[in-house]
Formats: sequence, C-alpha cells, structure tokens
Amino acid sequence: MNEYAALLENVRAKKPLVHHITNYVTVNDCANITLAIGGSPVMADELADAMDIAAISSAVVLNMGTLNERTIPVMLAVGKSANAKGIPVVFDPVGAGASKPRNETAAKLLSEVALAAVRGNISEIRFLAGLRSHTKGVDASDADLAGASDAKQAAKSLAERTGGVVAVTGAQDVITDGKKTVSVSNGVAMLGSLTGTGCMCSSLIGCYLGANPDKPFESVTAALLSMGIAGEIAHERAGHLGSGSFRAALHDAMSRMDASVLERRAKYDEA
Repeated sequence: MNEYAALLENVRAKKPLVHHITNYVTVNDCANITLAIGGSPVMADELADAMDIAAISSAVVLNMGTLNERTIPVMLAVGKSANAKGIPVVFDPVGAGASKPRNETAAKLLSEVALAAVRGNISEIRFLAGLRSHTKGVDASDADLAGASDAKQAAKSLAERTGGVVAVTGAQDVITDGKKTVSVSNGVAMLGSLTGTGCMCSSLIGCYLGANPDKPFESVTAALLSMGIAGEIAHERAGHLGSGSFRAALHDAMSRMDASVLERRAKYDEA
C-alpha cells in the first residue's frame, strides 16, 4: 500500500469533523463529498456557534465564494482560534483578484491566519502570489490557463510566503510545500462542467488533513488524487448521460473509494 492509500484508510477510520465556512452555491456538494470520503461535515457561520464548532473540529475550511460583511470577521476569528488549538486551516480563495472585497479578505487571511493549505485555480494562485493574473470571476481566465506552465513557480512562491501547502487545480494539479512538488494528472475535463468541484477539493483536503495532520503535503496530494480518480470513474460510468448524471456518479465514486482503487489508479509525478 502506498502512502496516499494509507492516508485514505485513516480518513475512513477516524471520520474527521470538518468545519466549513463556505458559500451557499456549493455548500450541499461540499457536505456530501465530505461524507462520501468518510468525514463528518458541519457548516456554521454565526460567530458564537462557529467558534464552538471549530474548537471541536479536526480541520477548518474557509471558502470565500459568496462573501458578505457578516462572515468575513467570522472566518478570521475562527481561523485564529483554530491556529491557537493546532487545528489545520484550509483556505479556498474563490475569485481572488476579481474584486476589492475578495482581494482585501484574502490579504487578511494570508497575513493573520496560519494556513495549512491553500487551494485555488491558476488565476487565484497567481494573484495571491503577487503575479499578474486575469481572473474571470470565480473561474481561471483563458489567458492564465494558457500560461499554466507557470503554476509550479506561482505555487512555490505562495507556499514560501504562507509556510503551508499550496495546490493549483486544473487540467493537471500542482501541489507544493515550497520544497517538494507533485503533479497529479488524474481527472477529466467534464469536472469543469460542474459548479463546485474546486470547493469539493478543498473539503477533501480538510478531511485528509483532519485525519492526518502530521502529513500536510501528502494529505493535499491524496485529496486531489481522490477527486481526479473519482472524476474518471464517474465519467466512465455516466459521462455519456450528461452533467447531472455525472454529478451523481462523482459522489458515488467517492463514496466507494478505497485504498486499492486509489493505489491502482493514481497518476502523479514528483518534481
């Protein structure tokens, strides 16, 4: 059994509680993908409730997909509280670079919260790394996708700044902690036809980190391998039926993911 398969078995055995402060577009998918991989999801964004839930969680996922004035300070407070308790924090900078409020919120989280992992598309990660980007709302722009060969450098730069693991997800996923880098080539283009697949990746990262807090780099890699493999299996079974059937098949594939499937189908290169 390889190390990524062993991490999956830990998730299944430990059933980590993953606290999300996330967006209302993808909240249901994030909850269900957390359940499918073996975690326990909770979505709490009222301050007192969120602080109590975070204190008993295995990991915290902060997603700024649908920002509002009420939840921004909650994300900051919960992130700092999680830091104080040694609970890993995952940041999903949805739409970073697209608006002043998103940019300011991302800057605050980067400067005030220790982030175990940051996951975003190439435009978001380029922006956070201080590089020129052309964010297309919450999606990566065609211009940035054309320069995706720069993903490793952008991710490394941001990882060095945060001290955590950075993942750029796309046609090929790049994961780095600034020293080690892995490229994951599992996945299918149809994943891009569903809203929320990036958010679901962040939830999976929270699950793996919650069960394996001493293996942050490996946990992020295992999470993205899981998503890519589940996407491939879903496409094989239901891709010809359309995006709705593919979405259901994706959750089915994740719920049936086990160590043998992960080990057999994983496609990655260490750089």
